[in-house]
Amino acid sequence: MSISNIVTVPTILNYFQPPLDGSKPWIQVDIDSKTGERPSNFTQEERRADIENVRGRESEYGLDVSGFTFYEHQSNFKNFEDDVAVKDVYYKESIDLIKKVTGANRVVLFDHTIRRNRPGVLDVSEETRAPVPRVHVDQTPESATKRVHMHTSEDLAPLLLKHRFQIINLWRPINHPAIDYPLALCDYRSIDWDKDLVPTTLKFAHRIGETFSVKYNPQHKWKYQRGMRPDEVVFIKCFDSRMYGNTAILTPHTAFIDPTTPKDAPLRESIELRALVFYDNLPTEA
Repeated sequence: MSISNIVTVPTILNYFQPPLDGSKPWIQVDIDSKTGERPSNFTQEERRADIENVRGRESEYGLDVSGFTFYEHQSNFKNFEDDVAVKDVYYKESIDLIKKVTGANRVVLFDHTIRRNRPGVLDVSEETRAPVPRVHVDQTPESATKRVHMHTSEDLAPLLLKHRFQIINLWRPINHPAIDYPLALCDYRSIDWDKDLVPTTLKFAHRIGETFSVKYNPQHKWKYQRGMRPDEVVFIKCFDSRMYGNTAILTPHTAFIDPTTPKDAPLRESIELRALVFYDNLPTEA
């Protein structure tokens, strides 16, 4: 079945179910080595959803419109097994790409994750990170502001926070197209900020962060680009300090099982970078 013949696919997405005691939800970053699960005080509910293939209509979606944008970009970097090289070479290439696409003048990459679908292998370390089949948003406004303080200097952070900034994930398939366990993105225009998004404490070993869990809403409109290739990327907005007007602030996203995936399709491999993206008029040496 060709990419162009797929219009929408039915699937099951995992949405947030709040704690029964009414407490604030939390999830632990450190994974249980026996179960491969992250301990939490909430559960998930399975909901049917239709995911629309937007291939050929990518121009209809944009970071400030839907919260995500697709872009064709051939990377010169191939050695994703070498973590040091990823940071030394791929980071620089990606910073240039983010600046080109967004028009930002300053980009700070603060981490990355390589994910591989390995059936039967527990997701218990950085080397075995798997796709995340749970609807979520990586940041909240509070955690986004903390990230600026964490990843820029003590003197610079207050100045940067006076200007517009974003947190954007740059997601790319590696080694082969991501037909298996692809990434679905929820159009920002279809979410209800007050009802759908639930601040959730993220427990790290030495600090506390926060993400948004996402409640089911039948109005959600889910999109994907079927068969994303290694020379294609998607920019995923996780936060935008321009929290007014019609600007898309974020986009929920999740890995999902595509029932049209051929049985012989290679298992998904991908890399996502997380970036602070600044639009300031400060000198670059500040």
